[in-house]
Amino acid sequence: MDKDGHPLNGMHADELLARVELAACYRVFALLGWTELIYNHITVRLPDSVTGGAKQFLINPFGLHYSEVTASNLVKIDLQGRVLDGSPHPVNPAGFTVHAALHDGLPDAHCVMHTHTTAGMAVACLEGGLQQNNFYSAQLHGLVAYHDFEGITVHPDEAPRLLASIGDKPAVILRNHGLLVWGQTLPQTFSLLWTLNRACEIQLATLSMGPAIPISDAVARSCRNDALQFHPHHGAGKDVFEALVRQVERSDNSYRQ
Repeated sequence: MDKDGHPLNGMHADELLARVELAACYRVFALLGWTELIYNHITVRLPDSVTGGAKQFLINPFGLHYSEVTASNLVKIDLQGRVLDGSPHPVNPAGFTVHAALHDGLPDAHCVMHTHTTAGMAVACLEGGLQQNNFYSAQLHGLVAYHDFEGITVHPDEAPRLLASIGDKPAVILRNHGLLVWGQTLPQTFSLLWTLNRACEIQLATLSMGPAIPISDAVARSCRNDALQFHPHHGAGKDVFEALVRQVERSDNSYRQ
């Protein structure tokens, strides 16, 4: 760390980029109201250029609100939860257990996001889960997995069952719990989560009024194929995420510190 306690001077450029992007994402979540006091997590697996092939990832310092997360106070840990960068901050075991499982077990899980939004939790608690009845849920046709609730996620033995439930699906509804999404880049993961959460919001509003109009599999499949938000050939959400980061920048760019 430098004299101000910031571990940024002399850092590998790829790690610095990852830290700044992840810190920006925490501020975007705060902007959107996707916070749960000091809980929940967004993590990014560091590239081999930084780790030499070891699996290491960045996670938020436990005890700080998302609006307080910066590039320098993000904590670098390994798959065993060991702090690797001398950070004085602890790591929430619930965040480490789930995120380590995905970063270790899914080769394309560069980024993992978990939320407890009201809409996401409500749909996770609904017996039928996410229904194929709105513009956003249709875009997730065939991309959503479910994992049954086993209690607070602090037990490592749940990891194999979680991975089996997920398979290769990037959007996960943790029953009775919340939403979990993973992707090849942070912007792609954000776009997937935004779409999933928005689908839950619309479903919550619709079902409060009465039965919804179902969407056929054929139409939903077409929606998924035509969606712009998170597919690599449409930029994988980069433009959307960058627009929100600019919004954060206009009010507070301290996340870069």
